[in-house]
Amino acid sequence: MTSSAVRTTTARENTTMSVPAARPSRRPSRRPSRRPSRRLRTLTASLALVLAGSLSGCSLLDEIGGPDAVEAEKPTAAATEAAYNSQFTRDGTFQSHVKIDGMDFVYTLWPTKSTPRTNEWYPKGNKFFSFTFQVYDLNQKLRDPFRTKRKAYLGNIKVTSRTITTEGGRTQHPYKLDAEAWRITFDPEAVKHPVHGMLITSPKGSFEIRNQKIGPVSDDTRGIELTFIADVHFESSPGSGRFIAEKVKQTVPIAIFESDTPTQVAKIPINAN
Repeated sequence: MTSSAVRTTTARENTTMSVPAARPSRRPSRRPSRRPSRRLRTLTASLALVLAGSLSGCSLLDEIGGPDAVEAEKPTAAATEAAYNSQFTRDGTFQSHVKIDGMDFVYTLWPTKSTPRTNEWYPKGNKFFSFTFQVYDLNQKLRDPFRTKRKAYLGNIKVTSRTITTEGGRTQHPYKLDAEAWRITFDPEAVKHPVHGMLITSPKGSFEIRNQKIGPVSDDTRGIELTFIADVHFESSPGSGRFIAEKVKQTVPIAIFESDTPTQVAKIPINAN
């Protein structure tokens, strides 16, 4: 409740009366009236109405926690997400750009149709996601001929995970991946280099893997961190045959919400995206 202070300023009027010089006299000062002015009465009445309305909205019982006190709401999904910030959870997708020597390496993750609502990812039950990894040569325009762009190849792709808990519980690792990219990518005929792996330069190449399962975790889990490490080789200049080796790393936070209900998993075709 808020209150307003009203400050009233009264102007003093000096009145000079002309009288004969030989008979000076002073008129007795008029005694101030104790009756409040109409304006003051109006302001007082308005303040009384405001005060009455405020008291009707919040009783003294509410102030001291009496029998009618309102119980505090339980933390919402938004509050949990705020405590563990996650672009993946908030937007329903995650994309990062790792720039190395004019090459833009792009990780993109999203939940699959089996568990599409990221604000309903709970500790119990499985949760599913897909992701892609590809690279753009920023030294060339997007529509330039492919032969003018530096080729990049992906060898091994590794993903580890760890849980973030509220009660200091044991760290778990509900998801892991460690494989040669060309063996597991969605494209069964990926373009390969004899030594460095599969082509990932856009638009001719891209690594993609679908319906990856994150397993159940402890009830006090409020977040999962996925860490991606890609072994890549890319040309120093188009068609040079000389390659630069790099490890492209990206960590992706995912929020997990408190619930006794397992994450609901819908049945989808094995090749659904």
